[in-house]
Amino acid sequence: MTVMCDGQQTYTVGRAAQELELRTGEFELATQLGEVRTIPAGADCRPGAAGPSGPRRVPAEEIARLQAEPGFPEALRERIRTVGTNEAAELLRIGPARFLRLTRAGCFGPVRFYVNRFGAVVWLYLAAEIAEFADRETELLQGDTPAAMRVMLDGGQDWRPRQWRARRVAQLMGQTDDPWESAAVIAAVLPPEETASVVEEPRERSLLRSLRPDFTSVITATAAARKSLQRVLTAEEFDEVMWYRVNLSRTLETARKEDPGRSRTSTAPPTASPGNQPPSFRNSPSCTTETSSLPSRS
Repeated sequence: MTVMCDGQQTYTVGRAAQELELRTGEFELATQLGEVRTIPAGADCRPGAAGPSGPRRVPAEEIARLQAEPGFPEALRERIRTVGTNEAAELLRIGPARFLRLTRAGCFGPVRFYVNRFGAVVWLYLAAEIAEFADRETELLQGDTPAAMRVMLDGGQDWRPRQWRARRVAQLMGQTDDPWESAAVIAAVLPPEETASVVEEPRERSLLRSLRPDFTSVITATAAARKSLQRVLTAEEFDEVMWYRVNLSRTLETARKEDPGRSRTSTAPPTASPGNQPPSFRNSPSCTTETSSLPSRS
């Protein structure tokens, strides 16, 4: 079914996936990566009207553009193709153990993950980014591991969860112009006590909870899986927590100025629950390939 939205014909995401010959998971990733442009499905269809996790639609002209690309649909599928550890290692012509060390050091930011029946997180990477890394960082694929990277890895560092969070936060914030919704995205990855420390007003915390977007469609069936999922969704390291605290505080300042009465409409129980990055709050990984950062708001 197609409807007019802000003067343009649009498709539901389900119909758009069919038109683009993508499976549900492929289409979801394509929209997250910006390969398929979507717009809010709110009544007035203005950017940000439906929020970062609200219903969205795909303009018919976007479908036509992608269908007209050379090699459609295989070319589109290749741009969003994901690989696990073993396949990624084969693409780089290195062993899985070396690839694992590179990923833990932050050389590759995962784009997806799932939790297996044992409660273990399985990370997936964009094949196109793996190929780009092979062309750009050939020295890291052979020889000894750089000393700085070795020290970091020996200390137990693992950049995969925080890189996934950074990418997903940036994606969700890019879907809204509403500062309260942006604040809700940032608050969602902070531990509850950290959010409560930054957002002291109970009604504001209630509003942020009501605006909290869906970060992932990962399904968990066991307590172990749910625990693993929560660890992926929540910042843990001191410097990452401080980064999100600072950005949450700045975004809240903007929200209070632009829409000071918004939090007063919140009626949920006032109980605690679950800008640009300041360089002093972040330690860069040994090899940085981050593809996204928090959008700044002026």
